[in-house]
Amino acid sequence: MKKYRILHLLILTATSWNPVLGQTQMPDSLSHYLEVAGQNNRNVKADFLLYQAALQKVSQAGAYQDPQLEMGFFLKPMELVDGRQVAQFKLMQMFPWFGTRKAAQTEAQQMAQMAFEKFRDTRDNLFFEVYSQWFVLCQLQQQICNSLENQQLLEQLHSLAVRKFSSPSGNGSYSIPIPAPRSANSSQSSSSKGMTMGGSAVASASSPSAGMNAMASPAAMPASSGGMSDVLRIELEQAELDNNIASLQSQLRAEKAKFNALLNRPADASVQLPDNFEKLPFLLNEETAESRISNNPMLTMIEAEKRSFEAKAVMDKKMGYPMFGIGLQYMLINKIASSSSSMNSSDGMATSNSMGGMDMVMPMVSVTIPLYRAKYKAQQRETQFRRQASIEKQEATRQQLSAQLFSEKQALGNADRKIALMDKQTALARTTYQLALQEFASGKNDLSNAIQIQRQLLDYQLTKSEAIAEYNTRVAAIKRLMSFELTKDN
Repeated sequence: MKKYRILHLLILTATSWNPVLGQTQMPDSLSHYLEVAGQNNRNVKADFLLYQAALQKVSQAGAYQDPQLEMGFFLKPMELVDGRQVAQFKLMQMFPWFGTRKAAQTEAQQMAQMAFEKFRDTRDNLFFEVYSQWFVLCQLQQQICNSLENQQLLEQLHSLAVRKFSSPSGNGSYSIPIPAPRSANSSQSSSSKGMTMGGSAVASASSPSAGMNAMASPAAMPASSGGMSDVLRIELEQAELDNNIASLQSQLRAEKAKFNALLNRPADASVQLPDNFEKLPFLLNEETAESRISNNPMLTMIEAEKRSFEAKAVMDKKMGYPMFGIGLQYMLINKIASSSSSMNSSDGMATSNSMGGMDMVMPMVSVTIPLYRAKYKAQQRETQFRRQASIEKQEATRQQLSAQLFSEKQALGNADRKIALMDKQTALARTTYQLALQEFASGKNDLSNAIQIQRQLLDYQLTKSEAIAEYNTRVAAIKRLMSFELTKDN
């Protein structure tokens, strides 16, 4: 459980920065989804467990070699002077050259640091995917809202065309109605029995005599010219817009399933999206951007790799020095019972060997002789080459990240200009559309102009939502390059 608490702390540290306005405390805010993704994503869990495993290598690298114990027993005791050797025991402990263990621990620590930076890189990539997918969802929802808004504009235009067609005066004096829900009978038509709209009988307009009267009356020409076709054209536009809205809603459901997959949740889990979709407040500091790139996990991982080779170079050098061993040998000797005593030829007194039958203890010292120097020198050269390769790889990665940062800044500027352009175009299109409605109502212009402007208005709105999503995604990409932890002040 301790490792999961550490993982939770790391996730909270990374998600403390929340770029989405007005969602810092909401239970379904982006920061909440980031935390859920960091805790539930399988790849992040796997890399964190690999980091925990790498930490266990540190204590292993700094440990001494296991002592060696040798035991030997004589099947037939070996005869000695006044004794028999039954068995012998030898215990030996080897010690490397001074500083070798510390260099090995340093190397293991840097390898663990590499595993941690790999975990950071996986976590940041996951967060970037969550950010990108979140902006896709916001873009689709905004496009649905824009389409619904334009649907109301078409309803307004449809109501105006119906009133203009059904008005018997045909003098072009109409007021623009307030958008209202469509009437179910507004699109019904009959070629034989006529049509009733708003309580006005128009069946007589399809008879030949009525057509001749209409052609003879100049005042009736604007009302009858293209009247029914205008209504049908608007209904065609409405049908196409309804189909586009259905397609956007279906696409939104599919993108929500992708978003939930990043969070390791069911595909149909609810996702709460914000009501407004605006570009993120972001100010890029050119002076500190390059320096902050150095905290990118890719660079820090290579830096840890380089330091590990430096420590390994020290260890390889010390491995070329002798290793010392301290041990103890113990020989088990049984005493031989003798029936007669040896007589001293000089004094005639009976004596016995005082050392007979005593166990023997012998301290031992061993030294390894690194005689074959070629392999040690080759090992040191190998480490130097690998360290130099890490330096080259680090510089190449730094240049690649700098180029990517420059590309992201260019894309960010393009998206920002497109948003400003779409704001201006949308405002002009709205004004032009209102003028086109007035001209259409007064008979000074036909329906095609109003429909074309309405299409342009919808295109501008959809393009703006795409530009906002692109801008926010580029902001997240820049922050990922500079690492998420360092962007709290932006």
